[in-house]
Amino acid sequence: EAQVKEKELCGRMFLVALSFAYFAKALSGSYMKSTITQLERRFDIPSYLIGVIDGSFEIGNLLVIAFVSYFGAKLHRPKIIAVGCVLMSIGTFIIALPHFIIGRYEFETSVRWVVNSTQNPSPCPVGSPADPTHDGRLPQVPATGCEGDSNLSMWIYVLLGNVLRGIGETPVQPLGISYIDDFATEENAALYVGCVQTISVFGPVFGYLLGSLCAKIYVDIGFVKMETITITPADSRWVGAWWLGYLIAGFITLLSAIPFWFLPRSLPISGTQGPEKCTPEQTSFIKEPPLLKHKYPAEENTSFIEMAKDFIPTLRTLLGHPVYLVYLCVTITQLNSLIGMVTYKPKYIEQHFRQSTSKANFLMAFAACNSNCFCSAGDWDPVCGENGITYVSPCLAGCTTSAGSGKNTLFSNCSCVGVAGNLTASTGQCPHKDDCERMFPYFLALSVVTSFIISLGGTPGYMFLIRCIKPQLKSLALGFHALATRTLAGIPAPIYFGAIIDTTCLKWGQKKCGGIGACRIYNTTSYRIAYLGLTLSLRTVSFFICIPGFILLRRQLRKEERNAAHGDPANGRTELEALRKEEFVTSNSDQSQQTPDNNTDRETRL
Repeated sequence: EAQVKEKELCGRMFLVALSFAYFAKALSGSYMKSTITQLERRFDIPSYLIGVIDGSFEIGNLLVIAFVSYFGAKLHRPKIIAVGCVLMSIGTFIIALPHFIIGRYEFETSVRWVVNSTQNPSPCPVGSPADPTHDGRLPQVPATGCEGDSNLSMWIYVLLGNVLRGIGETPVQPLGISYIDDFATEENAALYVGCVQTISVFGPVFGYLLGSLCAKIYVDIGFVKMETITITPADSRWVGAWWLGYLIAGFITLLSAIPFWFLPRSLPISGTQGPEKCTPEQTSFIKEPPLLKHKYPAEENTSFIEMAKDFIPTLRTLLGHPVYLVYLCVTITQLNSLIGMVTYKPKYIEQHFRQSTSKANFLMAFAACNSNCFCSAGDWDPVCGENGITYVSPCLAGCTTSAGSGKNTLFSNCSCVGVAGNLTASTGQCPHKDDCERMFPYFLALSVVTSFIISLGGTPGYMFLIRCIKPQLKSLALGFHALATRTLAGIPAPIYFGAIIDTTCLKWGQKKCGGIGACRIYNTTSYRIAYLGLTLSLRTVSFFICIPGFILLRRQLRKEERNAAHGDPANGRTELEALRKEEFVTSNSDQSQQTPDNNTDRETRL
């Protein structure tokens, strides 16, 4: 009775610990998604490169997933999960490291912030194109400035930290789920997996909430005087305190590792789930007689070489299962759609519901109203005219004078704003249309409904995956599934989604030392078509791949029905003979360790 209570306590503790680990990794992962725009602006990089950074998490998984899943199942699984949580925490801290090394964030602006200054340079410089000071080019940056600008390559630290996060996350899913399925009763296994998945749902909720709060805080808060900042969070040059959320997420992940250090290597198997019992799902899908016990149980001390010898044959057996292969192809295609959609969804919301919806609302080049102004084509200093049009810079608006300082600067005599040439423009982009604000709640509600529908397949998918294969392949099947989905979905999806999104950019930022930086504004119509169209196309393809899977399952079920109708007694005898034969072999190998009571129980089961 004491052992039963101890087992129940340890099982509940493991369930709580695994749920919290799932929550922590989901929180940090979703926070990473919420900061892609901040990282683009801070390191001045395009979207496809952000896709590479986001995919580096899957690269870390890819490096060790197969080996962790196979060898980890035969070692101390809770402690391996604990080590993984510690590595995730370290990786999260490394992602925040560049903020404390790189210099302060600088953005291009023509707005003064010195209140007492009496000199107000004209936003519209007038001169000859031959004049070296008014040729429309940016000033030459000294070599030292370019050396300082090379600090922007510190985004590599973000990539390396994300790789380490991926390595640390590797054992959590396959070892955690297999641990639950091994030592829980059949009727409770699905419930426990569902509880873990349910708790993990709250991770993205808090992750995106944390991302929203940090995005409202200026990146260099505490290091600069806020009155010197001339931009607002609505400006495309604004960078929030992206590093702060990673410190919080790293600390939470570190806490999730603590309980696993105190859990046992294995738990006693429940009486209702003896190793001899074969589930109805396994009876339907497994062709060979199932092994009644693991070849290398967790309690045995087996050498690394012994386990490595069986790796390739075991993997070949797993990949020879047609139902498993179809399920793998379906999930890979669907995850391409899901990962690409989730990665750039915050960016889509920002661009579609907070910006103007057409290129016509921006004046981005050399027009008749500003022909006397020699403006730099690389400037991005948007102002909003009284006519409701956003101009890329005060120069392109034709403004000749300005008054005030900082966020309160007012440009006047803007020739492009009105015919009379005496209308004004204020700093920042024009506010978005009211119809976009009214449509956002409907978009949010629809997103919640679709996310709920997609999540319904999570737990059944896990149970289908571990029930359609032999018991000793559970950890490897989950691990290889994670390996394949990360290789063919997690890594490429953010990259090609980002590359396609980059084609819809209307205005690119310019780096100090030359080269294209982050996109400042997108054509939101093209963005919407590319983003939603690609997501829908991939989802549709996955539905067609499901057809062979349904055919295989239907044939298998019909075969089982025929066997039950015509060969039930024979099948029963064959199955009993197989059980007797395997029991005889096992009994001979363990005879020296058996007690009379154990032998009596064994005969009773036969």
